Amino acid sequence: MEVKCRKATPSNVEESLSNRTLYKLFLGFLKVIPMVMAGLFLLNTVLSYFGIDYSIISYLTGVGLIPWLFIMLASYTLRFCEYHRMFLWYIVVNNVVCWVDDNYSIPVSDRGYLVLHFIIAGLFLFLVLYFHQKCRTKNR
Repeated sequence: MEVKCRKATPSNVEESLSNRTLYKLFLGFLKVIPMVMAGLFLLNTVLSYFGIDYSIISYLTGVGLIPWLFIMLASYTLRFCEYHRMFLWYIVVNNVVCWVDDNYSIPVSDRGYLVLHFIIAGLFLFLVLYFHQKCRTKNR
């Protein structure tokens, strides 16, 4: 049995995405992934503070540069509002802070480190709300 692969062309992509259910599922999932990941990042930090380590959270939320770039590029390609990208930027900032702490040991207590993560999360939550309201008023 011979399997034929079709070359991806714009017409093929549009044709395959014409299935509205699949397209809506894709868009919804792409919008929700960064939010879930950001929430799990923060949850993992809080649990780590209390000495609770669920490695499954790290496996689910850990994202490398290439998948992050793909999600970011997809958000621009599909013209998502800026507030959707704030969750992705939070993930990058969180990863950078964790990397710096792992390699250079940020000179703060565990509680101070947790407060730092809450400040970062609060800042990005504020930005998410700001851009969400800006996007809503722009679309009216």
